[in-house]
Amino acid sequence: MSFSITQFGLKEMLRCGLDLRRQTAEAATLEELAQDVVRYFYDNCRTPDGDRECVLARFYKTHAYGDLPDDLQAFARGALADQAPTPQMQCLTLLGTAGDKPGWNARQASQGHQAIPLPSVQMVEQAPMIAELIRAMGMDVRAVVTPHPELIQGMEGKTFNVFFVPQAAGSAYIPAQDFVREYGVRSVLGFGGVLVRGEFYAVVLFTRVSIPAESADRFRNVALDLKLAISSAGMDTTFGTPSAVAAEAAEAEDAEAEDPAESAGAAAD
Repeated sequence: MSFSITQFGLKEMLRCGLDLRRQTAEAATLEELAQDVVRYFYDNCRTPDGDRECVLARFYKTHAYGDLPDDLQAFARGALADQAPTPQMQCLTLLGTAGDKPGWNARQASQGHQAIPLPSVQMVEQAPMIAELIRAMGMDVRAVVTPHPELIQGMEGKTFNVFFVPQAAGSAYIPAQDFVREYGVRSVLGFGGVLVRGEFYAVVLFTRVSIPAESADRFRNVALDLKLAISSAGMDTTFGTPSAVAAEAAEAEDAEAEDPAESAGAAAD
């Protein structure tokens, strides 16, 4: 069911939750589930004329560095410069991506944000969009960087808010203003929460339409529906094998200059 994110009422909210559970029911890995989710929003958020409302949709989840596959560990190490990673260091990991350009449709094609290391609160604070995304959902940055049980106790069942930037142009929370101008991004919406083991997850939508506050607020419930879909899957496997689509997207990305969206897609710069 297509719907406009500018007119996201109660009916759309309820249907969206049902669609997400159906869309992800057969996912074999968390990566596959994440890709199903971003593809759902990218394909179904439509204007009354049928035009896509999302420029880019992405799904992130934190993972301990030691639990990442070798290629993502290498990626995270490259982003750390002189600092040595620890097995417990959290990395904000791109699990799903869908967007207007070929290279925005496979996580393996991302040149800058496949696995963003979060070694300290101070480092996270230097990435304004990530820090605000975490805080906007009612979480403590320290609990994401160091997810000890005493820090996350009671948070697993919490209803979280949304990260909402109604006007992306000129916002301090969206540093990649070149991306905003080039692709006509008007609003940015993020929603997610925390899973039972303390992992933080979030879907971020960059839209070419202006999102009303009333629509954005209803995505708090969508975040809970998404969490239910993840929990219901009960999967032990996070990453799948790169698909032919991923390989094609990576090849397309290699043929292009680095895109401004890379600094916005993971909200890291």
